[in-house]
Amino acid sequence: MALLTTGKGFIRALEKSGALGVYAPLEGGYEGRYQRRLRTNGYHSFSLTARGLGDVGAYLMGVHGVRPAHLGKKNIGQEAAVGQVYFVPPIAAYQLETLPPKSKGLVLWILEGYVLSQIELTYLANLPQQEPRLKVVIELGGERYFRWQPLEELIKVA
Repeated sequence: MALLTTGKGFIRALEKSGALGVYAPLEGGYEGRYQRRLRTNGYHSFSLTARGLGDVGAYLMGVHGVRPAHLGKKNIGQEAAVGQVYFVPPIAAYQLETLPPKSKGLVLWILEGYVLSQIELTYLANLPQQEPRLKVVIELGGERYFRWQPLEELIKVA
C-alpha cells in the first residue's frame, strides 16, 4: 500500500458513478485523506452520520418538521401535547445553494451507512442523477484497506 495516494482513481470513480460505497480501515484516518483530496480538486464535502436521519429524502432535499424533546414540560391548551413542530431547511439543498461559483460540487460523506435500508441506499444512489452537482460517498463498513465501489453495484449484490 502506498503511503501517499493521489486519490485520482477515487475522484474519477466518484465523478463517473456519482455515488460510491466505501469500506475503510477501522482505525480511521483514510477518510480525512480522501476528503482532503476532494477539496484540492474543487469539491466541498459535508460529513454526516446515517444514524437518526429519518426520511432521507426530506432531510437532504426538502423542508421537514422536527419536534425537539419536551423534557417533561407541557403546554396546557396552547399546542399539541407532544410539542411544537419546528421546520428545518434541507441540509444538502442548502449546502448546494451556498457553494462558491467555481466549486465543482458538493460531496455528502455519510458515516455509518450500514444502518441504511435498501430503499434509502437506492435513493442515495439516484440522488446524483437528480442533482448533478451533488456526489454521495457512504461508509458501509470496515476493511483492511481503503476500497470503494459504485453504490449501484453494491445495491444489486445485496
